[in-house]
Amino acid sequence: MKITILGASGFIGRHLVTALRARGDAVTTASLRDAKAAAAACDGADVVVNLAGEPVAQRWSSSVKEKIRTSRVDAVRALMTELASVANKPSAYVSASAIGYYGTSETATFDETSAAGQDFLAGVCVAWEAEADRAAALGMRVAKIRTGLVIGNDGGALAKLLPIFKLGGGGIVASGQQWYSWIHIDDQVGIYLHAIDGVDGVLDATAPTPVRNAEFTSALANALHRPAFLPVPRFAMSLVFGEGAVIVVDGQCVLPTRTLATGYSFKYPTIDGACAAITAA
Repeated sequence: MKITILGASGFIGRHLVTALRARGDAVTTASLRDAKAAAAACDGADVVVNLAGEPVAQRWSSSVKEKIRTSRVDAVRALMTELASVANKPSAYVSASAIGYYGTSETATFDETSAAGQDFLAGVCVAWEAEADRAAALGMRVAKIRTGLVIGNDGGALAKLLPIFKLGGGGIVASGQQWYSWIHIDDQVGIYLHAIDGVDGVLDATAPTPVRNAEFTSALANALHRPAFLPVPRFAMSLVFGEGAVIVVDGQCVLPTRTLATGYSFKYPTIDGACAAITAA
């Protein structure tokens, strides 16, 4: 197949490009910063995958929040406008999204059928997915991948944590009771391939066994054979990330119910197995 990937330079994008080329797909990459050029790169492709977006894991200021929103909403709207005039439109549009769609909770459990939350990230995800759905009016099959905490040793949040844990400086964050709905990078890529190859609709990209932060911390420390007794208080995360600290100090328990029902089989369903694989690499 011919695949165009927008936002291919990020953690997920790099791995997805490698996997697609390894199985023989022809991959073109482009930036969403120029909607007209991005649409031209999609002309003649079988599938377009949009991974573009301002990084969320940073301190949120008013300007950063606006970049997070516009890069996911306004930029996609502009792309769809340009795609309408492309001669050979892709047959499918696969859009990134996030489990931030559901809001946060220490008690609720969410899956693809759950309602949207009410906070900033939830609002962004709702608008993001609404723009992705415009591809259906252009005749494309649409899939939306709601991604959780992606872990790997060469990018994402875990790559930043590994050096700290290897030095014995790891520990729980805030109460340790917040849910981490995580996924190994190999399964993240696997779910994108699953969507590229024909599955539509919403797919949660989270392992079937979400864990609380304390269990996540213990699994990583055990895999590295290091202690993890230096907790990070909530206020410290707020100092670093501001309002954006919600990503690590709050959380949500998300199950990939529809992802499993559509036939996806997880390579790393448990946090112990995922951490062991990552630390052994």
